[in-house]
Amino acid sequence: MGRWHPTPAYTASAALHVAAAAGVVAAPALWPWALAAVAADHALLTAAGLLPRSTLLGPNVRRLPDAAAARGEIALTIDDGPQPEVTPQVLDLLDAAGARASFFVVGAEARQHPALLREIVARGHAVENHSMHHLRRFAALGPAGMRAEIVDAQHCLSDLTGRAPTFFRPTAGLRSPLLEPILAVLDLHLASWTRRAYDTRRGDATVVHDVLADGLAGGDILLLHDGNAARTAAGRPVILDALPRLLDTLARRQLHSVTLASVIPPRS
Repeated sequence: MGRWHPTPAYTASAALHVAAAAGVVAAPALWPWALAAVAADHALLTAAGLLPRSTLLGPNVRRLPDAAAARGEIALTIDDGPQPEVTPQVLDLLDAAGARASFFVVGAEARQHPALLREIVARGHAVENHSMHHLRRFAALGPAGMRAEIVDAQHCLSDLTGRAPTFFRPTAGLRSPLLEPILAVLDLHLASWTRRAYDTRRGDATVVHDVLADGLAGGDILLLHDGNAARTAAGRPVILDALPRLLDTLARRQLHSVTLASVIPPRS
C-alpha cells in the first residue's frame, strides 16, 4: 500500500478552506466573500477532473517516458472490453503486426468472458483496470463507491489473469478530487492518453485513423475501444477497420506499440 502525497492544488484548497472559516469567525460579515472563494475553489477542482489529461489533481500518465519515445515506442490502449465479437479480431490484427497493447477492461465484462481475458494475456498484452461496472456516474461517486469500483475490478482481474493491474483509467477519463488519494493507496497509476479519435461516436474508420495518425510520434499513448465501438456504414465496429490502417502507419513510420507496464515501473 502506498501513501498519498497531496499536490499543490490540494494543499492550496485546504489552506483556503481554513482561511475562509477563520475569516468568517473573525468577521462574520465576510461570509459571502468566504463562500464565494470556497465555491470558486470547488469549481476549479471539479473542472480539473473533467479534463482527462490534467495533472492538477495528481500524477497522470499522458505519454511514455522519454527513453521509450526515443526508441520509437508508442502505446495502444484499448478500452471497455472484453467484447467477444470484437476483441478476438483485435487480437488477431495485433498479432499479425507484432504489436502489443494495454487493454483497459471492465471487471463485469471480464467476469462474463474469463477465457477471452486469459487469451489477451497469453498473446502478450496487458490487462489494466477500467473499473468494475464502467458507471457513467463514476466521477460523482463518493470515496467508498469509487474505491469499491476500483478494488472489486482489481481483485477480479488479478484472479482471472494472475497479475494485478498497475494502471487505472476511469470511465471517459473523468474523475473527482477524491480519486487520487484512493489510487495512491492502491499503488495504481492514473492513465490517460496523448490522443483519441472518439471512436465510440465516430463511425468513419478513415477519420478515426487520420485523427490518431496526425503528428503521431514516439511516446504517444493512443485510445481506441473494442467495447462500445461506433459502427461503420457497413455495420462493423470501427476499430476493426481503423486498426489495420493504424498498424500500417506505425510500420511505415518505424514506430512500435508496447504495453504501458513494459516501459513504466509500478507506482510506489
